[in-house]
Amino acid sequence: MSFTEKDINQIESNDLTLTGIKKQIEIFETGIPFTNVSDAATLNNGIMPLNNSKIEAYVALFENEKDKKSLLKFVPASGAATRMFKFLFKFVSEYNSNEQSLNSYINKNNLRELSLFMVGLEKFPFYNQVLGLLKSNGIDYEGLSNQEKVWYFAKAMLDENQLNFGNQPKGLLPFHDYKNNHISTAFEEHLYEAAMYASSNGLAKLHFTISEIYENKFIKEFKNIQKHVEQNTGVKFDISFSFQQQSTDTIAVTLKDRPFRESDGSLVFRPSGHGALLKNLNALEADIIFVKNIDNVVVYKYKDELAKYKKVLAGILIELQTKAFEYLHELESKQVDEGTLVAVENFLTHKLSIKISDEYKKYTDRYKIEYLQEKLNRPMRVCGMVKNEGEPGGGPFWVKDHKSNQSLQIVESAQINLNDLKQEEILRNATHFNPVDLICGVKNYKGKKFDLENYVDHNAAFITQKTKNGKDLKALELPGLWNGSMAHWNTIFVEVPVITFNPVKTVNDLLKSLHQIK
Repeated sequence: MSFTEKDINQIESNDLTLTGIKKQIEIFETGIPFTNVSDAATLNNGIMPLNNSKIEAYVALFENEKDKKSLLKFVPASGAATRMFKFLFKFVSEYNSNEQSLNSYINKNNLRELSLFMVGLEKFPFYNQVLGLLKSNGIDYEGLSNQEKVWYFAKAMLDENQLNFGNQPKGLLPFHDYKNNHISTAFEEHLYEAAMYASSNGLAKLHFTISEIYENKFIKEFKNIQKHVEQNTGVKFDISFSFQQQSTDTIAVTLKDRPFRESDGSLVFRPSGHGALLKNLNALEADIIFVKNIDNVVVYKYKDELAKYKKVLAGILIELQTKAFEYLHELESKQVDEGTLVAVENFLTHKLSIKISDEYKKYTDRYKIEYLQEKLNRPMRVCGMVKNEGEPGGGPFWVKDHKSNQSLQIVESAQINLNDLKQEEILRNATHFNPVDLICGVKNYKGKKFDLENYVDHNAAFITQKTKNGKDLKALELPGLWNGSMAHWNTIFVEVPVITFNPVKTVNDLLKSLHQIK
């Protein structure tokens, strides 16, 4: 495939390389192999169960150690909230009260979401804000019919000349109404959370990955709430931001795997999914990094319970990492006896859920030591897993690679071949779901940070189909941040209660009890 000089200049101006672009096109042409899941991870088969004594012990361990550690909370918060309001955009653009009743429209289009939105209207945290805007625009809201009320309300929320919610960052939307003239955002709730479990020595550090166009809005919001939150928590905050790097964009292609071009002949590049944020994570320095999505928050009265399980996961990380570091130092010594080898083997098998190769028994002691060192000396992540209640997304599985090595991985359903009956059955019998609740250890036993780029499974990328200007195209997403990008980390799955998972994927999720004050 040949590129013109103009193409090459465009590629390089996007901080990309011609070699890299050609490799991406090869991936489109050859396709991406499905992940081979050998079993679902379940309780005591890859997922650690908790009990009260374990919970107390791990919380205590974390509390005793946290002020000796540097802590950081990493929150992917990129992009606009457009998808939250998808059904409302459709409603505002389509509905005409002169042509049909609202009930008729809902039934015809099977819009149960709109019915729920209508019933819960007064419970949304932005209810009074919208009414105030309608009044200032000269609209007599109380004088409207019920069907007109819903349309005008949704129109005020979404119109680009009014509140324009669909083009705002999700992290800065009104999320929770505390009934004392204070409406909190998800961004603010993350600060309160961080004060409870991601602070040490009176300081909480948070890093948000955001779209560059929203940086000033986030900075302004932090300035508005900083004094209030710091007074309420007794914790100081160090907030930083980064953007998805242009160098992680991928080329778009036609359905025939040729470069997709604009009408002027220029190439089209697209953001490559949250896997691109590995570069952002890799640039951060901390002993323990908490990873949590921007929309997964709760109102304040539930935060103690939520924080408890974050401390548990961090305590597990500290315990396992401390032991791994001890063993790595022992394996470095000149005298490693059989007892040490057996102890490390048991630790890998029973604590880190690492299945040791059948070939290992044939190795000399020297190669056994090298094998154990290589397995131990990796980034470590402890991942909370909740019981599967039908949420779309990834889950915990045992995965077999091309060499028949098995490891614990977070796998998206799109990575599994659903036409293979055995693979489909494994997926169907999965018991747990990934809520993106990660505690990461990114430094080695000598205190040096790992280069996280070295632990990616590049075969775990995604090819998706999109449209642009009415034409179909294929897009390439890098291995997901907690999927293929962390494939070669040491992974521990732990069952946590579903209260720890409260995402706001659609606006109606704000009506759920964990987002309501009463």
